[in-house]
Amino acid sequence: MNFELNDEQLALQDSLQRVLADRYGFEQRRALAAGTAGHDEGTWRTLAELGVTALLVPEAHGGFAGGARDLLPVMQALGAALSLEPFLGSSVLGVSALRLAADPRLQERLLPGVAAGDTRLAWAHEETAGRHAAHWVETRARREGDRWFLDGGKANVAGAPLAQHFLVSARLSGAPDARQGCALFLVDAGAQGLETRGFRWVDDTFAGELSLRGVAATPLGEPLDDARAQAAIEGTRAIGTAAVCADMVGAMQAAFRLAMDYLNTRKQFGRLIGENQALRHRAADMLVSLELARSMAIAAAVAVDQPDSEQAGLDLHRAKLSVGRHARALAHGAIQLHGGIGMTEEYAVGHYLRRIHVLDQLFGDGEAHAARLAQLA
Repeated sequence: MNFELNDEQLALQDSLQRVLADRYGFEQRRALAAGTAGHDEGTWRTLAELGVTALLVPEAHGGFAGGARDLLPVMQALGAALSLEPFLGSSVLGVSALRLAADPRLQERLLPGVAAGDTRLAWAHEETAGRHAAHWVETRARREGDRWFLDGGKANVAGAPLAQHFLVSARLSGAPDARQGCALFLVDAGAQGLETRGFRWVDDTFAGELSLRGVAATPLGEPLDDARAQAAIEGTRAIGTAAVCADMVGAMQAAFRLAMDYLNTRKQFGRLIGENQALRHRAADMLVSLELARSMAIAAAVAVDQPDSEQAGLDLHRAKLSVGRHARALAHGAIQLHGGIGMTEEYAVGHYLRRIHVLDQLFGDGEAHAARLAQLA
């Protein structure tokens, strides 16, 4: 299989990198992180103009009908820039859930706005008690006449304070960890009974927790079709997993580049520290980690785009486990090669470790994926 980017992907990657270099320099990014807006609205509008927010949206609704492989260069660029934009929560997870579960009417209502960058979504599936369990849902849905209401809570909702609509999983029947018995619902951010507590992850990205008490909700499709809801939940988590793998690779590339620049410019006792053989061996190990992670991120994207493949599920678990481990190792190495400056808030390399730490926890950490691989084996 050809893993090279095509001309359109290369052009998008080049344009995106130039935009982020102009708007997301490290000091500019620190100023954004210190502000209250949570992201840069101008950058978000530019992403929409470039078509990035429409990447996964079907062509019928103003998008490009892309897949996980099309996300690779985008997520890598966003990771390298330490982007604070709500792209993952809205344009990846939110769009994927709508594509997989929503009826045509809801898709027509929401997806054109998402493609244009005017509408922002957030995927609300994880719950505190679940602890990386893919299907854990305690939030309950109840029907009163022809209306649906939700009660429960959601944790670690990416981009929650910036979203206008939430896509929420809720249980109609069964135990909290049952794969069957769930449905997906649309909840407006201003709905009565909904409380959103916004916060920042350790990498300064906006996220939030939802508390739902009798919140009116609209089913994305037929609520009793739990097979479709289950497939939508698994599909959304799968593309999210591939996306964060690519994001981690982008962060790794940037951290490695910073470390190499430092080794080739910093002098000690009249010599470049990069001439030290032990440090050169350490740099070589980091490069191996980067290339292995890059390959596994590609494997994750292929697994998402070819879900019927016999190895797709295994490849996705392997990728998340491997990329997370190699990303942590490289980021730790990059900080150590910098010495004391690498630990400071004012230097970028430590922020890449924070980014990797957050992404490694999303959609299951390494231990969760290792356990899943053991079960499948």
